[in-house]
Amino acid sequence: VFSKIFSHEALESYLPKIQLVIKDTLRAWSSNPESINVYHETQKLTFRMAIRVLLGFRIPDEELNRLFEVYQQFVENVFSLPVDLPFSGYRRGIRARETLQKGLEKAIQEKLQNTQGKDYADALDILIESGKEHGKELTMQELKDGTLELIFAAYATTASASTSLIMQLLKHPRVLEKLREELRSKGILHNGCICEGSLRLDTINSLHYLDCVIKEVLRLFTPISGGYRTVLQTFELDGFQIPKGWSVMYSIRDTHDTAPVFKDVDVFDPDRFGQGRSEDKDGRFHYLPFGGGVRTCLGKHLAKLFLKALAIELASTSRFELATRTFPKITLVPVVHPVDGLKVKFFGLDSNQNEILTGTDAMLGATV
Repeated sequence: VFSKIFSHEALESYLPKIQLVIKDTLRAWSSNPESINVYHETQKLTFRMAIRVLLGFRIPDEELNRLFEVYQQFVENVFSLPVDLPFSGYRRGIRARETLQKGLEKAIQEKLQNTQGKDYADALDILIESGKEHGKELTMQELKDGTLELIFAAYATTASASTSLIMQLLKHPRVLEKLREELRSKGILHNGCICEGSLRLDTINSLHYLDCVIKEVLRLFTPISGGYRTVLQTFELDGFQIPKGWSVMYSIRDTHDTAPVFKDVDVFDPDRFGQGRSEDKDGRFHYLPFGGGVRTCLGKHLAKLFLKALAIELASTSRFELATRTFPKITLVPVVHPVDGLKVKFFGLDSNQNEILTGTDAMLGATV
């Protein structure tokens, strides 16, 4: 089922919707006279993308924001110790999950009843049809579980990587300019705006420097530290015998930090993945931001597409600057993110790369 949900055809149909969600979000960020907390706002963005694009729910904005707050409560407490006391994180997590499930059930029922005006099959449509193809009508509980799994897959790690992307573009203006040059050379960016109809999946996949930038963000700021596997067959590693049935943890972050193929591992250098160097091509398991083997992350192509679409919009239609004196420190738990969330001021740009005045600025300007 998931291979269909994240297939080339499915991603092609999601792309215009992803673009729209990103455009609307950047417009809102730019119209805010204050700086924004990037990590919090990218969490909202990835949640909105999951709800609007992957699941096709037509939830009003006010209800969507309420659902986001409940989802955050659920995620914050999902790993709490299972101590069932009235004010424990565990109890708060259970309550949030119940509220969330009610909201999702309402959205699923409305979706099942309202099939008019759909111009693409979203992930939930594919999930439902797959059940029918196998002669099994999915129950409401199965649909809610599948829905929650899809939101979870699209949420925290993508928000983490999106924040890291914005921070690196702020730190490295030459990288941002090089991105713009590639977009111009491919006919995507012209006179400061994205040419209509230019962003197709194949076009995005042909942007080699953009691919290098996203790869480098994921190498240096891998959202999660590692993963777990069960040993299927006893094996030996560096003289130690690892028995069948044991649980082992592999570290993505340590692998990226110690892999001999990467030169100057602490330096943000997208060109390391360019044609001249291709540092990720030497060996199978030196570069694994989405894990490795048969259990590699199923949503990796969607995550990379989302990050690329965000980078294109940032390079094309936004000007943004750090709102604090220095860049914040990074914390690694529960996923990689800046300790202060990364405070950034966004400015809207019109088609000639001029700043668009917000309503407040325009009024202030008129009184001077």
